[in-house]
Amino acid sequence: MTTTQSIAAAGLGVALLAGGAHAADNPVHYRYEQVGDVKVFYREAGNPQAPTVLLLHGFAASSFMFRDLIPALADRYHVIAPDLPAFGFTEAPARSEYAYTFSQLAKTIGQFTEQLKLDKYALMVHDYGAPVGWRLAVEHPTRVTAIISQNGNAYEEGLGDGWAPIQRYWNEPSQKNREALSDFPTPASIKWQYLEGVSDPTTVSPDGYTLEGLQISRPGNADIQLDLVLDYANNVAMYPQYQEFFRKYQPPLLAVWGKNDPFFLPAGAEAWKRDIPGADIRFYDTGHFALETHAKEIIPVIREFLDKSIR
Repeated sequence: MTTTQSIAAAGLGVALLAGGAHAADNPVHYRYEQVGDVKVFYREAGNPQAPTVLLLHGFAASSFMFRDLIPALADRYHVIAPDLPAFGFTEAPARSEYAYTFSQLAKTIGQFTEQLKLDKYALMVHDYGAPVGWRLAVEHPTRVTAIISQNGNAYEEGLGDGWAPIQRYWNEPSQKNREALSDFPTPASIKWQYLEGVSDPTTVSPDGYTLEGLQISRPGNADIQLDLVLDYANNVAMYPQYQEFFRKYQPPLLAVWGKNDPFFLPAGAEAWKRDIPGADIRFYDTGHFALETHAKEIIPVIREFLDKSIR
């Protein structure tokens, strides 16, 4: 068995434990879809004729972060969770052959949804998955049936102090400022992001940050991640467009937010009330990866929201 197969099998084992009988009836499948030059890895479960839920992970994660959520939804929903280019098991070209920008990531994932014939879907986003998802929503607003954000930001007041050195790089993209961020795409930094803001670190499984630490250590990946960090400034510049989408289309929206996140502050979740007065905003006493510590609390909330919002 290859390393990839071993990790995928481990993910399936965790999912089966989490989902019980539902998981046995609706197994998670591990697939690839060729999208241009990118071989997109994705997890799929549930009846394709059921309403679709598209799960978009962030940094530093992959579709593995949804391992408990996928089987918990699959009895009623068709669940799709791809790995973004440069993350997880998705196979993408080198920097010289593929533009690692959020615009390009959104194009790839948008084409992925079209190839899988996902005409409508509820959208769940986390971190980097948010600006990818927001672009999909702005381009095809009627495809999005509902939105769930787990620390996926769309407002400037949501940017925490952790962005300060990154913002310096945005304002002056010099080699010096890039090198100042060299500790960002490292296994140690990723582990810190998983544990920061968590009251009891022993509740965080080491699987997630260990797997992502291995991925970030692949040749060339650190530079790709620094390219994406620089390009994140374009996401902030597009916040007004995303907010206009929220105001105009009023999608049902649930925010399940780790309130101790050093990168995305609770104010970013609360800001949705300005544009979507009926938004359901919930906070949990944890950090950036709320599903890692509070899946038992959050998953039933997500399921209830979807059952209420999607007819």
